Amino acid sequence: MTITTREVNHVTIVDIHGRITLGEETGLLRETVRNLIAEGKKKIVLNLAHVDYLDSSGVGELVSSFTTVRNSGGDLKLLALTKKVHDILNVTKLYTVFDIKDDEFTAVKSFDYFFAK
Repeated sequence: MTITTREVNHVTIVDIHGRITLGEETGLLRETVRNLIAEGKKKIVLNLAHVDYLDSSGVGELVSSFTTVRNSGGDLKLLALTKKVHDILNVTKLYTVFDIKDDEFTAVKSFDYFFAK
């Protein structure tokens, strides 16, 4: 798994490529999110367009990342779910917990108070 981050209009996009599974992958995601919080980044979008597999630990790490960001006063959204990831979040009923966007423009703009209303 590889993770890269970039800024778009004061929103941090975390591009994830590969599988989010128990071990190094979940640790890398956890470390990335915690580092962003430490840097004062409070608007985070996890781009899952290139995530082809997510195990139960990966699901747990998404929830943990969401909680960590929320507890620090920020917000975390998911972007461009693959069918597999979408199905997993649907089965686990986590689809209702996360704010999920289909395209990057909408995800970035959703942090804008006036646009979101």
